Amino acid sequence: MIVSDLMRKKVIYVHPETSVTDARALMARENVNKLPVLDRDDRLAGIVTKNDLVKASPSAATTLDVYELSYLLSKLKVEKVMVRNVVTVDHNEVIEEAARIMADKKVGCLPVMNGDLLVGIITESDVFHAFIEIFGARHHGVRFMCEASEKPGELAKMSQSIAELGGNIVSVVTSEGDDVSKRRVTCKVTQVSADQIQAMLKNLGITLVCIREV
Repeated sequence: MIVSDLMRKKVIYVHPETSVTDARALMARENVNKLPVLDRDDRLAGIVTKNDLVKASPSAATTLDVYELSYLLSKLKVEKVMVRNVVTVDHNEVIEEAARIMADKKVGCLPVMNGDLLVGIITESDVFHAFIEIFGARHHGVRFMCEASEKPGELAKMSQSIAELGGNIVSVVTSEGDDVSKRRVTCKVTQVSADQIQAMLKNLGITLVCIREV
């Protein structure tokens, strides 16, 4: 799964000369919290978030009246409050790398680039949807976690045994555990019972960590 599979291709954006008032109105109308900022050549110049706009607004303790506030915000431009050093991701990058970048850089979205061209945007919400698909959360079946030896052929043996039971694997994810000689495998299967899976793993000599029907 790559970024272009999940990104939102219709990007809502503003220009540097857009007023803070107009940017806030656009966010509210489109129900978004972040807006890429494109220059006159449609090149990515920055990004502005709802939080950036809130910080740019006068505090509640101000003595200005509502008309004065509106006037000041209408004169304040996005280029004065936007983040210029934008963290981006390539459209052909894998989704887990996009998730890692978001986590490491502590950002909630990434403009998606094809060279110098902005072609989309991917958010934490999009990554959550990918997580749901990867783990087969929308399928009813048996979900189990086990620890298999870290050596070639272990997954092949498991998948073959599931097939022989008449089961269908809808999701399989591996991760590192506490024991470096073992690989933690989380799998979701349909058309078999939890009892059948437990018996299968025992027969293969694979340690079952947890199992449930979901």
